[in-house]
Amino acid sequence: MNGFPPTTDLCDAHEALFDSGGLRLLAGGLLAFGARPRFFGAACTIKLFEDNSLLAQAVKEPGDGRVLVVDAGGSTRCAVLGGNLARHAADSGWAGVLVFGAVRDVDEIDACAIGVRALAVTPRRSVKRGEGQRDCVVTLGGVLVRPGDWIYADRDGVLVSTRPLHLPGG
Repeated sequence: MNGFPPTTDLCDAHEALFDSGGLRLLAGGLLAFGARPRFFGAACTIKLFEDNSLLAQAVKEPGDGRVLVVDAGGSTRCAVLGGNLARHAADSGWAGVLVFGAVRDVDEIDACAIGVRALAVTPRRSVKRGEGQRDCVVTLGGVLVRPGDWIYADRDGVLVSTRPLHLPGG
């Protein structure tokens, strides 16, 4: 099971957390890439817009099994993650990258031992001006993600939790 129960089981077991805001569900329709269709970990957040400078730095830092959550403003005009950055992220120990924006080089990303979710694919690269913010609250399609929140992603969807989730008795 790649380290965690299916998101469907987590939703069923923690239904009450939805009402309190402790568990949130990202809107469906995110595209899945990378050799890991299931991934989870604590969130490290980045906010940027069509400038992947901070993301390029972050993927080279030790990931320690965390998930990079990138609020790219929903832009699909250019990709903020491509094959080279995905390879760095996998080599650095990141569990996954969640991009509220576009990616490119999907064949290269699919060859990397990492999970990636994104809104879209485009061949155009981003600029590098050194703009953006790290370790801040981000919003992905109306869903707040704070640094340290837990991300659970599989083929059924992406969950955001304020705490690690387990099944009762597990």
